[in-house]
Amino acid sequence: MMKIEDFDYELPAELIAQYPSQKREDSRLIVFRRKSGNLSETIFSNFINYLQPGDLLVINDTKVIPARILGHKTSGGAVEVFLVRRTGDRKWTSLVKPSRRIREGTVIELAGGEEHITIIGEVGRGNWEVQLEGELPEYDFIECYGHVPLPPYIKRPDLDIDSKRYQTVYAEKKGSVAAPTAGLHFSEEILSAVRRKGCMILPITLHIGPGTFRPLEKENVEENRLSSEVFRIDREYWNIIRLARRERRRVIAVGTTTTRVLESMAHGEFSERREESEGGREYICGSTSLFIYPGFEFRVVDALLTNLHLPRSSLFLLVSAFAGRENMLRVYEWAVRRKIRFYSYGDVMFIT
Repeated sequence: MMKIEDFDYELPAELIAQYPSQKREDSRLIVFRRKSGNLSETIFSNFINYLQPGDLLVINDTKVIPARILGHKTSGGAVEVFLVRRTGDRKWTSLVKPSRRIREGTVIELAGGEEHITIIGEVGRGNWEVQLEGELPEYDFIECYGHVPLPPYIKRPDLDIDSKRYQTVYAEKKGSVAAPTAGLHFSEEILSAVRRKGCMILPITLHIGPGTFRPLEKENVEENRLSSEVFRIDREYWNIIRLARRERRRVIAVGTTTTRVLESMAHGEFSERREESEGGREYICGSTSLFIYPGFEFRVVDALLTNLHLPRSSLFLLVSAFAGRENMLRVYEWAVRRKIRFYSYGDVMFIT
């Protein structure tokens, strides 16, 4: 069995990006070619130069909601409700901190409004089902009282800039509590340039949960399990992706979340499958907990655009599966020497 410690690396704290770059396309871009092992650096505005006419870029159009809601119990104790997954009308599975004195029926009062949150009951492992109470429409409630759910390694409160920059320019479907960070580097101008190059851009949706930041608990890689996340893909788009593979055109995944959806579909590794119709289009929906680590057989993704990830994390294991563990450790060591910015607001890598 593989050990988690084999996917560790040293990262100086000052390289963990605390703020976004001034412009999205100003991020530094590492380009790693798997076949030759060649490694180079440019800026993301030059990404278009590494594309070929006929390439297919698949993006995740999920939209981050301001999922952190701060309030207090009627007894006065401060409480944070972190919305995780919508389960029904105004009902959400949530992380509630501190949870030791939370009970069924506890009311969380919110500052500056008539609305409140009621704890419905515990659903396991510190998760609670909650009800958003009041006159405000559900997502207006969340926008009014919520804070941007910045990752735990960003050591500052959320600011106005985060509501825009911790979001892709193509974000559309509300439901994530973390951004699909590889997509943060695209501006509208870059997207237009991609299309002018003769490349197609197709959206899929996977709503990212807080499990993306949760450390792997088992020392043996294969014994770990990931939290389930819901996704949706247009049936016609999936057929276009399959056709691109048959025609030997590159399928480029923008981000690890996109990769997991595409490979889940190709391997049939997902649950709760159902069909949905909306606006005259047909969608395949499901939940995936696919854990990709070295030894995995990629059936769809030919190239990957991705930020630089935490050591010993499921995301670092995914890129190691795609490009090789030794390669990725070498690339990350190189990135540290060149003071590349890491994690969500950091720089980006294109693995071809």
